[in-house]
Amino acid sequence: MSKEKLYLYDTTLRDGQQTQGVQFSTAEKQKIATALDKLGVDYIEGGWPGANPTDSDFFNAVPDLNTATLAAFGMTKRAGRSAENDDVLAAVMNANTPAVCLVGKTHDFHVSTALGITLEENTENIRASVAHIVKSGREALFDAEHFFDGYKANAPYAIEAIKAAYDSGARWIVLCDTNGGTLPHEVREIVGKVIEAGIPGDHLGIHTHDDTGHAVANSLAAVDAGARQIQGTLNGLGERCGNANLTTIIPTLLLKEPYKSALETGITEEALAGIRKVSRLLDDVLNRVPAKQAPYVGASAFAHKAGLHASAILKDPSTYEHIEPNLVGNSRIIPMSNQAGQSNLRRRLADAGFDVDPKDPALPRLLDEIKEREALGYSYDTAQASFELLAREMLFEPRPFFDVDRYRVISERRRNAKGEVVTVSEAVVSVWIGTQKVTSFYENDQADREEDAGPVNALSNALAKDLGPYQALIEDMELVDFKVRITNGGVEAVTRVIIDFEDSTGRRWSTVGVKQNIIDASFEALLDAVNWKLFRDGAEAV
Repeated sequence: MSKEKLYLYDTTLRDGQQTQGVQFSTAEKQKIATALDKLGVDYIEGGWPGANPTDSDFFNAVPDLNTATLAAFGMTKRAGRSAENDDVLAAVMNANTPAVCLVGKTHDFHVSTALGITLEENTENIRASVAHIVKSGREALFDAEHFFDGYKANAPYAIEAIKAAYDSGARWIVLCDTNGGTLPHEVREIVGKVIEAGIPGDHLGIHTHDDTGHAVANSLAAVDAGARQIQGTLNGLGERCGNANLTTIIPTLLLKEPYKSALETGITEEALAGIRKVSRLLDDVLNRVPAKQAPYVGASAFAHKAGLHASAILKDPSTYEHIEPNLVGNSRIIPMSNQAGQSNLRRRLADAGFDVDPKDPALPRLLDEIKEREALGYSYDTAQASFELLAREMLFEPRPFFDVDRYRVISERRRNAKGEVVTVSEAVVSVWIGTQKVTSFYENDQADREEDAGPVNALSNALAKDLGPYQALIEDMELVDFKVRITNGGVEAVTRVIIDFEDSTGRRWSTVGVKQNIIDASFEALLDAVNWKLFRDGAEAV
């Protein structure tokens, strides 16, 4: 049976930039576009030429694309002028992209209230604008803004507006759930009505927002009804609650029925196995911590915490996994927690490279120790590196790489010689490495305002400043995330600190510290981070 083509249209570079706190540089947009092209999407929307300098610069320096079609975004011409003489539309056309996507009103309320023109004028603006694109030899797409709300309010006019675009030569009519309030059953029904009205499904696209958490479901409902283009963004980036998440949609289309057998996309199995890397690339560009519970690509997407689940997973992964993790570039995790049983423990030890006899009497002691520590506030579920160090200590009793003799840290807020208010943090750490005592000092006077001037940063730098024979192994360590939580209130409050580190290979690990003193808790996590790095990189105790 031959498959129908389903087109994927990425709007990360435009819709993603509308996310609160997100502003791509031109170089970042080029990097993302190259990754999207390699992934295999059919269209990449580069932005709105003329709307801001970054978008204009991007269209002047577009990276070489192998397969994806580049699209520029803009709006239909304004009333009272021709398409040829509208300067806003001209800026979009001057980007010289193979495809042009124009947004226009299809909800009568927005036409009369937002634009302040008649329905007839709006229809003519759509018709003339699309005809202008087609006449120039470009592929035309029409984004029908607020279409689903418009259809429910005034179906005849909503259909009239999109048919004006289709009859004028638009290759794609994209139905937009602009405020994200439409539900899947409504999308499927309305898309079916649009097809009945004379616009074929292979000319229809869907563009959804996630304000009710249904953006992915709404996109699939439109496909079920016959639409053959999906618009979305990497990691669901977008205004308010985000857009349809292509990082979720793409694996679903390739791995789930009936889409797997009925539809063909430009994404290969090899490219699908790299989708987690593409997702992480965007997070790296945004300097964000990846969402652990993201479907398919999240660090917790194939994590099995409960002992019962882990036991079943060891027998057959399909008992609690809907796909093989490697299909999307992910991996299975059996974390440790106070819900863990022997199955979790043995699997996690094996994953860590520990060869332990299942009958070793140290195993139940280790499990009891973990549960006791978690009762005190530790979280080995999210701090796997600390778990591995604890297991190594209890199972094999290794010699320590170094022993901490003492540390001191001071933070002071004061004015410098220029009269500026600065924070000064200084730390001293003394350690024994074999028979040698090493003392290191670090001070941060906030000379570089972008550098962390806090006490934990000072401690981290002092600890890692001079570890003698181990120094070369820890030079590439970088603290990338720091989380603090109070595990119980009142005067006996206990602080839990989780720290994420990363090295030059891209390897990331998490450690935990728990104390009543936040500095002590932080230092405990810092010590684990350094010790885990030394252990994993094959250091030998002196």
